Amino acid sequence: MALYDEKLKSKINKLPARPGIYQYFDAAGKIIYVGKAKNLKNRVLSYLNKSNQYGKTLVMIKKVENLEFVVVDSEQDALLLENNLIKKYQPRYNVMLKDDKTYPWICIKNEPFPRVFMTRNVVRDGSEYYGPYTSARFAHVLLALIRSVYKLRTCSLKLTDTTVQAGKFKVCLQCHIGNCRAPCVGTIDRAAYEQGITCIRDILKGNISTVIANLTEKMRSLSAEWLFEEAAQVKNAVEILGSYQLKSTVVNPQLHNIDVFSYLDDEQYAYVNYLRIMHGAVNQVHSIQLKKQLDEPKESLLSFAIYEIRQLVDSDSKEIIVPFLPDMQQSGGHYIIPKIGDKKRLLDLSERNVAYFKLDKDKQRSVVKEDSVFNRLKIIKEELKLPAIPHRMECFDNSNTQGTHPVAACVVFLDGKPAKKEYRRFHVKTVVGPDDFASMDEIVYRRYSRVLDEGRELPDLIVIDGGKGQLHSAVNSLKRLDLYGKIPVVGLAERMEELYFPGDKDPYMLAKNSVSLKTLMHIRDEAHRFGITFHRKLREKPLTRSVLNEIKGIGEKTENALLQHFKTVNKIKNSSLEELAAEVGLAKARIVRAYFDSLPASD
Repeated sequence: MALYDEKLKSKINKLPARPGIYQYFDAAGKIIYVGKAKNLKNRVLSYLNKSNQYGKTLVMIKKVENLEFVVVDSEQDALLLENNLIKKYQPRYNVMLKDDKTYPWICIKNEPFPRVFMTRNVVRDGSEYYGPYTSARFAHVLLALIRSVYKLRTCSLKLTDTTVQAGKFKVCLQCHIGNCRAPCVGTIDRAAYEQGITCIRDILKGNISTVIANLTEKMRSLSAEWLFEEAAQVKNAVEILGSYQLKSTVVNPQLHNIDVFSYLDDEQYAYVNYLRIMHGAVNQVHSIQLKKQLDEPKESLLSFAIYEIRQLVDSDSKEIIVPFLPDMQQSGGHYIIPKIGDKKRLLDLSERNVAYFKLDKDKQRSVVKEDSVFNRLKIIKEELKLPAIPHRMECFDNSNTQGTHPVAACVVFLDGKPAKKEYRRFHVKTVVGPDDFASMDEIVYRRYSRVLDEGRELPDLIVIDGGKGQLHSAVNSLKRLDLYGKIPVVGLAERMEELYFPGDKDPYMLAKNSVSLKTLMHIRDEAHRFGITFHRKLREKPLTRSVLNEIKGIGEKTENALLQHFKTVNKIKNSSLEELAAEVGLAKARIVRAYFDSLPASD
């Protein structure tokens, strides 16, 4: 806005001194910022204070052409409305949650005999969701623990009491190997199955001690009734849960249902870590990264993050441990800033987590920056001592089975990425028997003689799948074409991932984490995959059509038609003349029928 726009200043002066949200609009009528305030008038007037007019804030203020506001009853309502409007309109100058992940949840499905599984999609159909879990590995471990103890079904059968009693289903492999108690055939009733689901809810909520106590009591009861086999199974479950509980970070058994938040920031981002404490143990860990848009105060950013995370994990904790007071109170909770004791240790733990999280994000950004296409190609040029950056790389690989169906493949990478439209397959034509060296000589010569004839682009680097022998053959071909010395060529031996250069007796070993080695291995593996796929198709073709090929007068088109309809040669053999004629015509049908009739009858 014009900073001294009288019409807008008049509107601001009429703002109420009440909690609410305000929206800034640009000249096009688009929302560019949504803010919350305990006192709308004071907050919006603060933007006209020259001490606040710097950086991105000043840029935003100059774009404001209109202002609208909504008065609400409380700070919590203002926080909720602001959050919803930011998600809906995604204003340019609002803080944004930098998170493109969909985190895993563990779902207890809303159905008879519920399944328990991991998912990244939350469907509001009455099912229960626990999480999110920052680590998918941890979610898998927890799910494996649950399934090892409670033997739940994993199938998607529509089980009801009626269908189970009617015997509509059969047990599957999971039941036979002891992973499922087969509710589909009634080996466990609904009440007993639901008891297990109740225990699973407690485990997912972090209340493992209660589950262990109940199972221990059940084990003693079974032992008293001399049901020792069943008691041993329960004992095994108790030991598994006990082992898992020991690995949990236990703080103080007296601490229960507490949220812990810590905060760290730099010039561009803010980082917030969340710990959920249930029954004295850390039950959940979650961290988020916020992209700063304006010069938002840390109190406002922490308030935004706390609301976002508590909404995500559906937290109802009354105690919220924080390093400093956020600018807005959370509904149903009160803030605590501990100075000593167990709660201070929890805050310290969270602060260590947020520091590690920030360090990890910094490293990721650094790696992305360093791993740009140009930098990777530049590293390859330097490590392989190439005369130019290898924008175009081509790799060759041979494939044959004891000399049969010898083929070769050439793959092309442009700026480090596969250019699949330029891949080429070759039938080896001049080599008899399994001779990789001669095959490589032929294919490299054919490839680049054609490239030269057609005036196409030559590569910046040729990669040969193989050691000294294959490399020597490729070099001979390049010499005959007068390309040797003009195009760099290297051999990559698979066994030790050694590099061979023309004229060198000894191989060159790159570090296993070298960008150059990883890139060359990727190109070599792609050439191998492409060549093997082609070779496999050639091997399979005669296996399916060898008999039909023997029939004089039957071509490939007729073969295809017969095999497409009858599926197998045996069915073609046993078909009547009329059935064959319906697919390929009477003349061809008579030829096929006559051929099979002439064969000696088998016992």
